[in-house]
Amino acid sequence: MTPFKEPEREIPVVEHTDVVVCGGGPAGVCAAIAAARTGVRTRLIEVHGCLGGVWTAGVLSWIIDSADKPGVMAGITGELERRGARATRVPGGKNFAYDVEAMKLLLEEMCLEAGVEVRLHTRVVAAARDSENRLAVVITESKSGREAWAAKAFVDGTGDGDLGKLAGCGFDMGHPETGAVQPMSLVGLVTGIRFSEVEPFVGGGLNAPKERLLAEMHRAGVSPSYAKPTLFRIHEELFALVANHQYNTDATDADAVTRATLEARREVHGLVAGLRSLGGVWQGLSLVATGNQIGVREARRVHGRYTVSREDLLTGACHDDAVCRVTMGIDVHSTNEAKTRGIESKPFKSRPYDIPLRALIAKDVDGLLLAGRCISGDFLAHSSYRVTGNAAAMGQAAGATAALCAKLDLMPHEVPWDGVSQALAVLNGQEGSQKGSVQYSCSRRIGIDAFRAITGIFQR
Repeated sequence: MTPFKEPEREIPVVEHTDVVVCGGGPAGVCAAIAAARTGVRTRLIEVHGCLGGVWTAGVLSWIIDSADKPGVMAGITGELERRGARATRVPGGKNFAYDVEAMKLLLEEMCLEAGVEVRLHTRVVAAARDSENRLAVVITESKSGREAWAAKAFVDGTGDGDLGKLAGCGFDMGHPETGAVQPMSLVGLVTGIRFSEVEPFVGGGLNAPKERLLAEMHRAGVSPSYAKPTLFRIHEELFALVANHQYNTDATDADAVTRATLEARREVHGLVAGLRSLGGVWQGLSLVATGNQIGVREARRVHGRYTVSREDLLTGACHDDAVCRVTMGIDVHSTNEAKTRGIESKPFKSRPYDIPLRALIAKDVDGLLLAGRCISGDFLAHSSYRVTGNAAAMGQAAGATAALCAKLDLMPHEVPWDGVSQALAVLNGQEGSQKGSVQYSCSRRIGIDAFRAITGIFQR
């Protein structure tokens, strides 16, 4: 087919700002809040009609590895609790369920309160570097047409590493030997059942309820593509259902994602209908909604100045520039359904480990930070750090660093670690604490008064 040549045109630069964050999922929204709270003008660009990404548009309803993540993540957790929108089977546990609609409103309120300038319904489609290899503008498409946004620093919070790829960064994707990626899952919200009656089937991190739920589905004559189907309790009569795997789907291929979404939605409806047919506690089961966004576990891993590797998990790596402590273990959802429809066997038991700031700094392009599952890491490590509690912590660190880039007119790799450390300490509410900049003692620390004296510009 003869290619179509688009006529050359000028794209208006609609805004010059300090920090632009592309992607308003868990990592991106925390990056934007952190940057704005650090005292710079911040623009957040999101493709969906709400903030939160998989938390909201994907109705995930379950946050993993959120404990001991101070700052923005802790603020989200506490406010959900205050609003009666947080639920957990294990009080004080590191994972919890939440009300999706409450999360949407909360994230919007937190961004607006921090001064973040939000643009929804807008997708980043191109990027341009200047003559010194510094990312200068991102190009978007929306109802307003094609627009350019200029900034002093950028954060890729797209999850799939879209901005990194568009900016010309190298990346990896999938298993290093086979190229296989972890499957996607479409989450559904269900009602018409009561927790007091279905408690034996309500899981989370527990295996026995998943096995009972799987047995019920088999009794109904339906077999889920995910061998560990899970019900998460949100309220007494509202639950999230994760029971689907879409195998061998490339998250960067629109046709493949479309096909996976259609297949997954049909399967989720079928599983709910099957359970309802059993009668008893399931007789009123109803599917309220499925996610607008299918849950993607794996896409691009953009090359950074450090690559988080299986060795980090094996040794429990500790870094001077640590921005996040990961306690989630290895969690590779099956890349080959012929072998298993559940979780692949672990090659070893991982230890809690640090993610260093260097893994969040793009290697091939200056002025770009990475946050969430698109940071620099290998296949096995990614299966551990990709969960959203860690994404939020990485987002906060990327946002704070981007803000300092704008204030100090430096590239991310040029910003002194002591400056980032103290910015995070303030965001975390740990000013004067002996615990260091994050929640453990891996980070070096200088006095915050000394930092302020050095920069003369830091703001709460």
